Amino acid sequence: MDETVEITVTENGPYKVSGPIELVDHEGNRAAVPGETVFLCRCGGSTNKPFCDGTHSKIGFDGAIAAVEAAEQG
Repeated sequence: MDETVEITVTENGPYKVSGPIELVDHEGNRAAVPGETVFLCRCGGSTNKPFCDGTHSKIGFDGAIAAVEAAEQG
């Protein structure tokens, strides 16, 4: 069984987390994870936190990946 967990930062969107994960809140409570791939909110606007509900596309979220990469090169 492949136990690899992969986190992908999507462009101006959520974190895509694939693999066998356990999601735990700040009090140590385990949250139900719907499957082996979940999308976690990165914009802060989701009404279904910590999961993404697509709000990032409505509010024009800018993940600033290019800005970080540009700053590291400069």
